[in-house]
Amino acid sequence: MTMSDESQLKEAISTLKETGVRITPQRHAILEFLIESMAHPTADDIYKALEGKFPNMSVATVYNNLRVFREVGLVKELTYGDASSRFDFVTTEHYHVICDSCGKIVDFHYPGLDEVEHLASHVTGFKVNSHRMEIYGTCLECSKINKETH
Repeated sequence: MTMSDESQLKEAISTLKETGVRITPQRHAILEFLIESMAHPTADDIYKALEGKFPNMSVATVYNNLRVFREVGLVKELTYGDASSRFDFVTTEHYHVICDSCGKIVDFHYPGLDEVEHLASHVTGFKVNSHRMEIYGTCLECSKINKETH
């Protein structure tokens, strides 16, 4: 774990303690995995990565913990209309670039887009709570594969 990962983990654990959530070894491991993972894993991915360490942990346990993390604001559930949600540890506001071929999701930071909420509120009179933007394309790996097969 990098130093920044470690401080994020400490912060997340203290957030959980403040909200009265017990820190079980499974919760600790799931959080650590989410913080280290840049791949926006599904609950199944998390389960598969940790089942060796926790043989009696079920996929349901992973889902329940992810729900707890989501409720306290540590994790965002990303649903893109495909079969399963992906989960993202909440750091700074960011957007996602998604590969149409393999489904890979990459974080994309663009601070200028924060003005969108302000403008939307100003123009419509809405009290804006949040917004979501996704960018779709083909990742480098899939582009290479497509070139090779054509």
